[in-house]
Amino acid sequence: MKILLAFWMLSSVLWPLNLEPVAGDPYIIINKQTNELIYIKEGEIVSRYRVATGKEKSLTPEGEFTVTVKAIRPYYRKLDIKGGDPDNPLGSRWIGFDAENTNGRIYGIHGTNRPSSIGHYVSNGCVRLLNEHVNELFEKVEIGTKVWIGTTPKTAQQIAKERGVLFDSKPLYVEEDLKSL
Repeated sequence: MKILLAFWMLSSVLWPLNLEPVAGDPYIIINKQTNELIYIKEGEIVSRYRVATGKEKSLTPEGEFTVTVKAIRPYYRKLDIKGGDPDNPLGSRWIGFDAENTNGRIYGIHGTNRPSSIGHYVSNGCVRLLNEHVNELFEKVEIGTKVWIGTTPKTAQQIAKERGVLFDSKPLYVEEDLKSL
């Protein structure tokens, strides 16, 4: 009986001070229609970035995935280019996720050595960010973070609310803001 009472006390509002994690927290949403990535933490949109996605719609997989690997100065195996090399198309950081039953080393969010590609459909399936942006995101994202990728005309707020990860109802931006990206 004492063991049950101790367990109840530890799992009550006193422990851990009733701080429950938000479902899907943190969370990344990538909309291929707008080539936009949003990062959500504690139910609020924290960051928004322009991205590049697959040159063909089918190349960047859609669905919900999990971040399984992170790398600084990633090595580009396909062309045997070391991390940090200016010719490395993966840029400064790699955030790999488990799309299509891979281990996070095939599909990922990464930097680029071609900043002019951001906002366009040019990749072989990965999601590209400017190096400065992937460096910021890399510091925020943990292994286990969920990544949702889809193609939709919905706003970032609509997608996040549908996924159950956004609780702030104030608009993040207006349509004119997208044109300035």
